[in-house]
Amino acid sequence: MTTFRISPAVADAFPDTLIAVVTATGLRGRQPWPATTTALETLEQQLADGTWQPADETDARIEAWHTAYRSFGTNPRRIRPSVDALGRRLAKKGSLPRINPAVDCYNVVSVRHGLPAGAFDLDHVTGDVEIRYADGTETFTPLGEPDTTEHPTPGEIVYTDATDVLTRHWNHRDAHRTRVTENSARVAFVLETLHAGRDGRLLKTAAAELQELLTPHTDRTQVVFLTREHPDAT
Repeated sequence: MTTFRISPAVADAFPDTLIAVVTATGLRGRQPWPATTTALETLEQQLADGTWQPADETDARIEAWHTAYRSFGTNPRRIRPSVDALGRRLAKKGSLPRINPAVDCYNVVSVRHGLPAGAFDLDHVTGDVEIRYADGTETFTPLGEPDTTEHPTPGEIVYTDATDVLTRHWNHRDAHRTRVTENSARVAFVLETLHAGRDGRLLKTAAAELQELLTPHTDRTQVVFLTREHPDAT
């Protein structure tokens, strides 16, 4: 069992944080996921029709993450929050990338609702996962760059396990080691907001939508929430 935890320092600095952790066990990533395909195509068609647009940095949901990034020393226009980068890519290209069904389903939920999302293959996570401030001694191997080693900036917020950093700049980029592939069988997906009072209902709707897309292709799903008052969940 893996416990996800928000460190006291991060919880105190961002007291209205709400994080949904959606776990899927027995995931079947090599079969067709028609509902995910439909969700992607529908969103892209809505963009083409002009009936929907992804949230940009003028939107309060994205602006909040830009403010958070600046607070720990990251320039959010150079190193963007994941949902911001994904929405910009969609607006420019008119389509979302197709990686594999599990990744595609959280991408479409993320950009539809304007909330950062990520995922970890739990079979490659060591120990528990903590969201905390980096001290700069940690190591990080970026997704798609298995021969690269980086060190986060001291004070940068990261996801870590017992081995090294899983995500830099809170939600900018995931690690190569815990990437989700078609063969991943146990996966934890995360959805995040810094303003539960304003966007908590939206996040819970997004988590339910993600769970609905996952359910036909997994043996078991579960949703738990992390807050300042309840900072850890297994």
